[in-house]
Amino acid sequence: MSPSEQKILVAVVGVGLVGSELISQLLSIPKHISPFKLVALTSSTRSLYTGKDTPITDAWKSQLAASKAPADLKTLTTQLTQLVAEHERVALVDNTSSEEVAGLYPTWLKAGINVVTPNKKAFSGDAELFSQILGASAESGARWLNEATVGAGLPIIAPLKELLATGDKIIKIEGVFSGTMSYIFNNFSTGAPSGPSFSSVVAIAREKGYTEPHPADDLNGYDVARKLTILSRLISSGPAATALPALDSFLSVQTASLIPAALEGIPTGDEFLARLPEFDAEFDNLRVEASAEGKVLRFVGVVDVENGHVRAGLEKYSTDHPFATALGGSDNIVLFHTERYSPRPLIVQGAGAGAAVTAMGVLGDLLKLA
Repeated sequence: MSPSEQKILVAVVGVGLVGSELISQLLSIPKHISPFKLVALTSSTRSLYTGKDTPITDAWKSQLAASKAPADLKTLTTQLTQLVAEHERVALVDNTSSEEVAGLYPTWLKAGINVVTPNKKAFSGDAELFSQILGASAESGARWLNEATVGAGLPIIAPLKELLATGDKIIKIEGVFSGTMSYIFNNFSTGAPSGPSFSSVVAIAREKGYTEPHPADDLNGYDVARKLTILSRLISSGPAATALPALDSFLSVQTASLIPAALEGIPTGDEFLARLPEFDAEFDNLRVEASAEGKVLRFVGVVDVENGHVRAGLEKYSTDHPFATALGGSDNIVLFHTERYSPRPLIVQGAGAGAAVTAMGVLGDLLKLA
């Protein structure tokens, strides 16, 4: 059987919202044309390994629930490494947001196990871990694919890789990378000098499930900083030299938090929201100033390759700019300014969050291995 005809044996770690949706999408591919066999599942408490001859079926939830095997990534690693030794093609999908799981990527890649994930931690955390991932992949030839770490189901990383591989020069990437921040400022800043209070918009966003249970976890800008770190590292590890800073982690990104200083460290989301109205006047002033200039407020991330800056924060854009006119709800939008895409940038926009589109992004990466 040629490599292109050989089924890819898939192990899934994390079966929550995204993991469950991914399994559903993967198993929905008609069996006679599917390039995959699902052979292992790992939840937070238990695991299921069926091996290559008896792949997991649509009854996976009951199969996993009936399993007596505890969650054990060390055992899973041994099982998958044995499959590689038997000349099988193996991919592990990490659907968690775990630092611990991310720390295992070099081990898996070195063993010849491909890694596909929406988990940002490995690619935006400690620079040494990212270096180990690159080294392990180069050593074994196993691939790591992480499209869903930046745009969920939006194609952001794939176009960037193609631009770099074909010799285009990246000048700047800028975007509204957070669905939460997109929703908040689409509703708070419309170009008019007045409107709903900042605290009320944040509260509604939380009720709709757009924010984390503690809104400060969104307003600190860390999610955007992680995505910028991923893009910056991809550019810096490309063929052309750049002036971009070497980021030790996402904490190295110049990030302007929207958390008022007096509310730093508030332990609960409820208490945070109860006190946020104290600072509505400050946000109102920012909106009035932007409106007077014919602009709107947007929380954006920028990778400025030409000038060597990576930053995230609140910026003003004219009311006819795509960040003002093209966004709705919690959509994301990213502009690629390059030597070829100039003066009009390449624009990617659409739903940047949600289990279905995130799982689609992960499945898309898996299909790149087929």
